[in-house]
Amino acid sequence: MIKRSLLLPLLLVAGGLQAQEQAPDLDKAKQIAETICAACHAADGNSQLPANPKLAGQIPEYLYKQLREFKAHDGQKPVRDNAVMSAMAATLEDSDMRALAHYFSSQTQKPEPAKSLTTVEAGQKIWRAGIASKGVPACAACHGPAGGGLPAQYPKLSGQFAEYTEAQLKGFRDGLRSNDPSRMMQMIALKLTDAEIKAVADYAAGLR
Repeated sequence: MIKRSLLLPLLLVAGGLQAQEQAPDLDKAKQIAETICAACHAADGNSQLPANPKLAGQIPEYLYKQLREFKAHDGQKPVRDNAVMSAMAATLEDSDMRALAHYFSSQTQKPEPAKSLTTVEAGQKIWRAGIASKGVPACAACHGPAGGGLPAQYPKLSGQFAEYTEAQLKGFRDGLRSNDPSRMMQMIALKLTDAEIKAVADYAAGLR
């Protein structure tokens, strides 16, 4: 009985210490964000440039996955090819990536609006129902009806720069990006025209 009574407190202490070790260092993440990430994404993750995605409010598991895939591991090329981001990720430890992912996800996104009234209907149809004749599934099936995304593979797209989402879809289509689960986005994007990509990207930006 004495041994059992001593074992439980020890397990609780060990569990508490492990939880502390795994907790992301948000103070360090904030410092990294302000000194390294801010030039492209702003310190709070609300990028001012459409070429650089908004990170604020993004799903933390998705952000962590992207950071890991920008970094080379075991002498292999990064899964996601981007010279600038690979150079940044090379300086980060795994714990830094986890902390940055949680830091940016905790920031409040300053959302972008949809800009094209002429493509709203087309974008909405693709988002909600896909394009049956082409075998294109609804975007909402993976990214959510309101564009909030699903951890960890499907990012939040609502409020994102339409230009950035458009560029990523074209990247998947043209083979410039290939880190999607089961090549899903590559297969979908291959079936979309430039006009369809632009319409759904703009519609996604306006979702809330």
